[in-house]
Amino acid sequence: LRGETFVTRKITIALSRILLGLQEKLYLGNLDAKRDWGHAKDYIEMQWLMLQQDKPEDYCIATGVQHSVRDFINVASLYAGLHIEYSGVGINEVGVISSIDEKLFNLRVKNSKINIHNLIGNTIVAVNKIYYRPSEVQSLLGNSKKAKEKLGWTPKITFNEMVEEMMENDLALQSRNNQLNS
Repeated sequence: LRGETFVTRKITIALSRILLGLQEKLYLGNLDAKRDWGHAKDYIEMQWLMLQQDKPEDYCIATGVQHSVRDFINVASLYAGLHIEYSGVGINEVGVISSIDEKLFNLRVKNSKINIHNLIGNTIVAVNKIYYRPSEVQSLLGNSKKAKEKLGWTPKITFNEMVEEMMENDLALQSRNNQLNS
């Protein structure tokens, strides 16, 4: 449900469009920025548990695990069988498709307008300085130890499962939009 400019959603939409032959590249800022990303279902469960307590208290809702923007791109790409190799540093960093698992690609991607063999060697991730935040926080990580101890809460949905769910959703959405516009 995130907006299309939120980095995770921007990644899943752009990769879906690349897989369908509707876009060539994904432009981002800092690929090394690390975040504590979690699934809304887990966070809603935690909120519900907080509301069940007799005495209100503050809790940190977090997974306690960090992943970089690059990690997110890699998991999202692997969903459809794309393997990306990175080269360059900072503003000069790019991600190039090094190989494709054809069986997985064909399983996940329907109605693509591209020959997947033409994708190998293509630069699909590029860094653009306009996407760097002026006050970029390099690392965000939460500690939900109190929630685990007092509420018995731990996240159930893994990072990979969350990213794959997002890719499945946006790939289906972009495919439907493409069919409607054809």
